[in-house]
Amino acid sequence: MQNTEYSCEYGSLKFYALCGFGGVLSCGLTHTAVVPLDLVKCRMQVDPQKYKSIFNGFSVTVKEDGVRGLAKGWAPTFIGYSMQGLCKFGFYEVFKILYGNMLGEENAYLWRTSLYLAASASAEFFADIALAPMEAAKVRIQTQPGYANTLRQAVPKMFGEEGIWAFYKGVAPLWMRQIPYTMMKFACFERTVEALYKYVVPKPRSECSKGEQLVVTFVAGYIAGVFCAIVSHPADSVVSVLNKEKGSSASQVLMRLGFKGVWKGLFARIIMIGTLTALQWFIYDSVKVYFRLPRPPPPEMPESLKKKLGLTQ
Repeated sequence: MQNTEYSCEYGSLKFYALCGFGGVLSCGLTHTAVVPLDLVKCRMQVDPQKYKSIFNGFSVTVKEDGVRGLAKGWAPTFIGYSMQGLCKFGFYEVFKILYGNMLGEENAYLWRTSLYLAASASAEFFADIALAPMEAAKVRIQTQPGYANTLRQAVPKMFGEEGIWAFYKGVAPLWMRQIPYTMMKFACFERTVEALYKYVVPKPRSECSKGEQLVVTFVAGYIAGVFCAIVSHPADSVVSVLNKEKGSSASQVLMRLGFKGVWKGLFARIIMIGTLTALQWFIYDSVKVYFRLPRPPPPEMPESLKKKLGLTQ
């Protein structure tokens, strides 16, 4: 079904490759853009005595390291999240189609939320393995004063101290943080888009211009982002402390932080993740529009199911 409107078929290799490229841009660019905010957030979680609030954290950092100090850790962030984006969005499209075909058309519609959750969890599992080494280097560069200033200094030093394990010891906590986050990010986004077109947007999607569709994408992305931040914040606090302390386990850190401790810095993270998720979906969808990739409309009930449920005459 090759037509002139689209540059490739839905589910073809070219489709996946360009989706992966969209993921690289959307995650790599956005995460690198918020490095200063992320740096201050990590430092607040690791050393709350010294970095008391967002604004205080910024001023302390600038006072000590100058404005350039705010960009610390940009290289591992860019490389790590580009690779993560490639796997996250690319594999999500792969698993969505794969699981959808396994379920069959009717079940794929009825169980669509579960389908989004399963596909995104599967994609994130692989994406985190790609991200883990760079995330470990980033946290070292950002939160251990005098450890290393650049990626080129950090990698050999980490390898020399702890071997290859240094780069992957954070992968389980990363799964704890990123898998619920990604499941929320994709499932919440897909259902919000569906709801916006159904209840908010005054005309069907097919009549909306590309620009109008991208606005819906942005709004749905932001709403999804707020939920993402809340769901993954406790694990995020644990990850930040874990990477800094050698030899403590996730459960020990959780016990010590307590209920109040794990919610520290949530408001900052809601703003950061909300904006981030909105921009990521916006960039990802824009790439799809630019390369004329097929973008299926929000799912509708298959005809066969309507007949079964007696909804058609």
